[in-house]
Amino acid sequence: MPLTNCNFGRGLLLAFLGASAAATTQGPGAAHGVDSPLDTRVRAEVTAFHGTISLHAKNLDSGASYALDSNRQVRTASTIKIGIMIEAFARVAEGKLSWSDRLLLTKATKVSGSGILTAFDDGLPLTFRDAVNLMMIVSDNTATNLVVDAVTSDAVNARLQTLGLSDTRLLRKIGGGGESAEGKLKENERFGLGRSSPREMVALMEKLERGEVVSAAASQEMLALMKREQGTNGIWRAWWTIPKATKSGALDRLRSNVGILYHPRGRIALAITCDDLPETVWTYDNPALLLMSRLSEIIVDGLVK
Repeated sequence: MPLTNCNFGRGLLLAFLGASAAATTQGPGAAHGVDSPLDTRVRAEVTAFHGTISLHAKNLDSGASYALDSNRQVRTASTIKIGIMIEAFARVAEGKLSWSDRLLLTKATKVSGSGILTAFDDGLPLTFRDAVNLMMIVSDNTATNLVVDAVTSDAVNARLQTLGLSDTRLLRKIGGGGESAEGKLKENERFGLGRSSPREMVALMEKLERGEVVSAAASQEMLALMKREQGTNGIWRAWWTIPKATKSGALDRLRSNVGILYHPRGRIALAITCDDLPETVWTYDNPALLLMSRLSEIIVDGLVK
């Protein structure tokens, strides 16, 4: 039941979310659970918000963490492009593809939504690296589909499985087609482009930060690419002076953010999904973006000492 529809439903959902956060002691390596100061501050923001919130956060230096319904399977929107990027880097490392391989932009490959390639002339040759860069820096949807055509959806999912991720899956190309085996399942239709959970997204970011994805060098190169993302209007939007590696996702009634903040007192990995928004607002002041900004600052304050 969406939070927007009735106070009773909101109370039930918040009670459920409370049960999902581990009520353990605070301190280095501990989870900040129900009724902790951090939990109280987060819930004060969530209670006043119209939508469904799921999040997971972890201080990668101290191990301290916080979760709010973090195992919920969520629509990824463009945050699944992290998984596509990983498969691209793996293919190059394995010698199956080269960064200089050419991908052709055609009328048939152009798709609407985020990005800039729809404004370019048909017949433009792009390198494989060009397409991956555009996919991550400006979240270009056409570039994303070109990369998926090169690596395949099922290969992305097989790679994610080797990383121990069972919730995170690429289901299809943007606009349809290129469905993975899991994308053909009826129960996955509601997720659209991809499926994940905040907990798994944080686990994936931690693996990248620890150099465990493809190779230590490739992991750092992927994080460097994520540090160049444009349009970072959600998590840590006010902290533009502090380095962060992020990926954003947006649908009409959803906003999602995944990333690492390189705070002087600790590296904070965070994944937040805001779904079931009551209206479509395509501005920087979308209520979900503003909420994610506030929550990200509260979480940093709670997880760094």
